[in-house]
Amino acid sequence: MNTKTLLYIAKRILLALLTVWVVITVTFFATRLVPGDPFLAEKSLPEVAKQQLEEKYGLDKPVHEQYFNYLLDVTTKFDFGPSLKKDGRMVIDIITDGMKTSVKLGLTAAFAALVSGTILGSVAALNRNKLIDRIIMVITTAFVSMPSFVIGSILLYWFSVQLRWFPANGDTAAGYVLPVITLALYPMAYITRLTRSSMLDVLGQDYIRTAKAKGVSKFKIIFGHALKNSLIPVITYFGPMLAYITTGSLVVEQIFNVPGVGRAFVNSITGRDYTLIMGTTIVLATLIVVMNLVSDILYKVVDPRITLE
Repeated sequence: MNTKTLLYIAKRILLALLTVWVVITVTFFATRLVPGDPFLAEKSLPEVAKQQLEEKYGLDKPVHEQYFNYLLDVTTKFDFGPSLKKDGRMVIDIITDGMKTSVKLGLTAAFAALVSGTILGSVAALNRNKLIDRIIMVITTAFVSMPSFVIGSILLYWFSVQLRWFPANGDTAAGYVLPVITLALYPMAYITRLTRSSMLDVLGQDYIRTAKAKGVSKFKIIFGHALKNSLIPVITYFGPMLAYITTGSLVVEQIFNVPGVGRAFVNSITGRDYTLIMGTTIVLATLIVVMNLVSDILYKVVDPRITLE
């Protein structure tokens, strides 16, 4: 790598750290501004016991002091603290357990979406305005327009309730099939449309016409030039999408009862578990920031003509 590239990467890392800090700060104070507290649901809890719990978890201290203590623990020890609702469990352990499922589910869905979307987009571009192109565009438009909870509910009803082909929960290998399909359909449709539009633009470039005039084989033109150069918009989208899917779709994990980090995040919100909310938010934000950085660097690998500034 040359000096300019290294400076660009260093600048992006600093911006990434700043972004994560902003996320931590905003999320921390937002959770404290919401009326109530984590122990509000405990109606039978005596006031003395409630005060003891607040003292145990440091919630009796001023908010700014809680913030600086939390920031210090996260940055120096990567410690998100204990869960306020799951007695005896640390937040990092809950997230780690959830990520084991979410990563497996998310990576499968992400790469299924990438492969199928790239293939369908290429087929549609190479058959522009033909029947196959129109069919692909109609199907992908439907999937892009349809929310994941609608797709998930339809798949759950037909394939679990009516046909009984797959279990209705995601705690077995067979139970992963419907959640993977639900997670993959939207990004697959979006990648298909991105690939198609990008490839159509590339196929109209002068160097493609020159390659055809020189007698370069159609296979080499498509896979050696057109497809490679049309992947840049896909890379832009795939990085953050991979981070989002890997951490688990909140709705999908709830629908299929998948024991992932997404479900833990939803439960933390409903239970006002401040530390678990903070931990999952930081992990999600960090993954998205990192994948954005990786995507930017991959631009240079895919297309050396791109200048990093």
